[in-house]
Amino acid sequence: MSNDDALVRFVDIQKSYDGESLVVKSLNLDVANGEFLTMLGPSGSGKTTCLMMLAGFEPATHGEIFYKGNPINRVPPHKRGIGMVFQNYALFPHMTVAENLAFPLQVRDMSKSEQEERVNRALDMVELGPLGDRRPAQLSGGQQQRVAVARSLVFDPDLVLMDEPLGALDKNLREKMQYEIKHIHENLGLTVVYVTHDQSEALTMSNRIAVFDDGIIQQCAPPEVLYEKPDNAFCANFIGENNRFLGKVIEDNGDTVKVDIDNNNAGAVVAKKVNVGGVGDRSTLSLRPERVTVNPEPGSLPNIFEGVAEELIYLGDHIRTRFTVLGHNDFIVKIPNSADHAHLQEGGTANIGWTAEDCRALDPSD
Repeated sequence: MSNDDALVRFVDIQKSYDGESLVVKSLNLDVANGEFLTMLGPSGSGKTTCLMMLAGFEPATHGEIFYKGNPINRVPPHKRGIGMVFQNYALFPHMTVAENLAFPLQVRDMSKSEQEERVNRALDMVELGPLGDRRPAQLSGGQQQRVAVARSLVFDPDLVLMDEPLGALDKNLREKMQYEIKHIHENLGLTVVYVTHDQSEALTMSNRIAVFDDGIIQQCAPPEVLYEKPDNAFCANFIGENNRFLGKVIEDNGDTVKVDIDNNNAGAVVAKKVNVGGVGDRSTLSLRPERVTVNPEPGSLPNIFEGVAEELIYLGDHIRTRFTVLGHNDFIVKIPNSADHAHLQEGGTANIGWTAEDCRALDPSD
């Protein structure tokens, strides 16, 4: 992405609350116009702090944030023209829904007629047109969340920030609202910067995901790249379910390495060389459960080992099977629900295998 394409730019941003430890460490990140970018990470990783600095609620300790090409570090929040949706919605309880939506327009000195037109349009956008006269306490959690989204959009901002806005909703409503926000983004061509610790939410909604840990972006990529091609062990473990083996590199063949797995005598694993040193170095192997084949043809894969089926859980479209393999009793395989799994019984054995391409040799995480 060129600088001209970026609506938002973080340049060498650092943040410290105590003058000693950094909660954000030299952040450089561009957000493209029209993009839905999610900042994802565990609590304390720095993602929310970055959002608050962009909103203007926290000052950067070092570096500069640019919006539409202009530095905004010294611009107060209400003059940045950025929409914001908070985790607790932050609706005024004494105002009606329509009055809550009109408030951002009043502070911008818009005429009464324009306020009414924009409020009605925003309410229709989130399918709450008939509820403008109600107060927030008379609404469900999902309806309050829609009002908060509508309020962030009512003054037509180019950029909307969302700080874990779905955290208070139950699972079904949260999933429904994920798609609704995604569709609003697509229909309006907005730029959205979204913060969450929920990796499935990030995968569902985002064009790109920036994975934070310890104040540093570990990887920033589209969802399918993050899931299929994690750069390091942290991203592999944080995004989706993942089988891990720890071991030592005993052979380096350029594109692949052979890794001797700790605490087993069943042989070494051939893996794609991604983020690992040479012979003698430690590595974490990462393998997704759906990339494993049960009872492959002998010799058809570079990695075939005997496993013991410890647990089979029926989940409708697949059977989640926990094997003991290579000395690990927590190896998960997602077997499509078909006749192929019928012979598997708890305590029984089966050969399981995978390609070198699907098994990524990453940095040691032990």
